[in-house]
Amino acid sequence: MYNFKSPQSLADCAPFYPALSISKLWSLFSRLLSICLLILVTESAVTAQDPQFSQFYAAPLYLNPAFAGATGQARAGINYRTQWPAIDANFTTMSAYFDYFIEDKKSGIGVLLMRDMEGLAGLRSLSVGLQYAYEFQLTEYLGFRPGAQVALYNRDINFNKLTFGDQFDPQTGEFINPVTAEAFNTNFSKTFLDLTFGGVFFTKVAWLGISASHLNRPNQSLIDEDSRLPMKLSLHGGFKFYMTPGRVGSGVYSRVAERSIAPAFQYRHQGEFDQMDLGLYFTFEPLILGTWYRGVPFKNVEGFVNNESIVLLLGFTKLGAKDAINIGYSFDYTVSRLGIGSGGAHEFSLVYTWPMRNPRKPPADKLMIPCPDF
Repeated sequence: MYNFKSPQSLADCAPFYPALSISKLWSLFSRLLSICLLILVTESAVTAQDPQFSQFYAAPLYLNPAFAGATGQARAGINYRTQWPAIDANFTTMSAYFDYFIEDKKSGIGVLLMRDMEGLAGLRSLSVGLQYAYEFQLTEYLGFRPGAQVALYNRDINFNKLTFGDQFDPQTGEFINPVTAEAFNTNFSKTFLDLTFGGVFFTKVAWLGISASHLNRPNQSLIDEDSRLPMKLSLHGGFKFYMTPGRVGSGVYSRVAERSIAPAFQYRHQGEFDQMDLGLYFTFEPLILGTWYRGVPFKNVEGFVNNESIVLLLGFTKLGAKDAINIGYSFDYTVSRLGIGSGGAHEFSLVYTWPMRNPRKPPADKLMIPCPDF
């Protein structure tokens, strides 16, 4: 599923301060959750939807700004997704990001670049977002990270790829005129600011996050009309079951290797569209396998069950003495009426993590978010 299109058709953050009690933090988070759930029930207008990644944990800053600096190190990553490559109305999305944890300030900072292109009319969206997150260790076993993003968007379209009624013969429907008399009172480009807030609660084995994008509902119209970008809400979480670890390498190079199973989910709502990812990650280091279902089976669209795709993932992780690299490929097998003839969707991710702290300074005892890397 991509851009939240119907699967049945083509058609400052000012940081919270450590003096806040756990109960107040929970109250704040509960209020945010309640507001989001209310919007899930009442929001109905829709003008456009956001791109998404199947490997949403490999695009952590896009998923939730609270993940900025979540590794406790420096991290850089790229994501590429192409959807429905076999048809003209395909979508291509690319992102690149960098984030870093400032240990002395308990703060994460990040920058996120995005480019999204729709193939039929050349509708393009470019954005750059700056992120900040603050980390609280509420108890020995519970942490909380609120985060925010301020982003600058630019959208444009190539109207030369579109055709209009005056370019066709009204009798035969034949294309007869390469030039249209249609005039648009626009320079075909729109720039606007966008706000996103989010938060994540986490323990050593579980996490639960929520993010709200487009809180200011910017006007994205390219033709000087009022077309507000609908707010997007994402609820995501999971649990990691650690099994008896294995070992990789041999002799003095031998080390413990992770063995785990992690059920995870993400539920998204934007305008009148809803979507859910539900599945499992199997980590048998250095290999990671993933499989999950995308759809909302309890919601019908035009009389059809909202089933969109089955996603399969193959990932590889390589841990060095201090750094790590993760490479992932996933394929979306379309099970909606659109069918696999559309070409499904291919997605690639590459993430590199490395330390940037003073090596002579002893590391802090930091609680880490256990969510998957893909």
